[in-house]
Amino acid sequence: MRPFIFTRIQYTSGDWDTDQRMPTNLLHSLVEYTTIPVDQKEKVVQLSSNELFKSPFCYLSGHKLVEFSSQERDHFQRYVQNGGFVFVDDCNHDIDGLFAKSFEQEMARTFGPKALQRIPNNHPLYTCFFKFEDGPPTTSFELNGWGDDLVHDYLKAIVVNGRIGVLYSNKDYGCEWDYDFRNKRFLAEDNTKFGVNIVTYALTTV
Repeated sequence: MRPFIFTRIQYTSGDWDTDQRMPTNLLHSLVEYTTIPVDQKEKVVQLSSNELFKSPFCYLSGHKLVEFSSQERDHFQRYVQNGGFVFVDDCNHDIDGLFAKSFEQEMARTFGPKALQRIPNNHPLYTCFFKFEDGPPTTSFELNGWGDDLVHDYLKAIVVNGRIGVLYSNKDYGCEWDYDFRNKRFLAEDNTKFGVNIVTYALTTV
């Protein structure tokens, strides 16, 4: 089995390089809880590059505008339709923010206006490794009333051939998991466990 590589998508618009400690933290959790072999170094690929198609899992985030070039849009669409998995996380945790509005418009332009849909909280994503009986775990940003002052009680996804191709969150998991992994011992509950589920789902439903 080839090592899992955390691949971050670099796109030309907006700010793609967010939450820089998060990947190391999540990779540490995969080592701690699973038998998945991992590459300890994050990989950054340009959305317009063919390197994208070598990674079964990609991460895309930001605060600002998401507006793909025609080549970026073509690559994103082909990647997802050919079995790739993209976890997209809104760093604004705000459904009325620029990232959310522009990303959802981009997905409508790429896959159709109704492609991005709410997924039920009993979806296999929530039980494929750790059990999250109530659906997606809440982040401290939501509970503290930052962003849109809402607790988002579900995630959205684009489903291709019965499996999630794009998992979309307004919950800002990236910022929630953006700390030195050595500080995890101070948490009452390891908040990166849901990240383990996301990676596990992506790797086992290809």
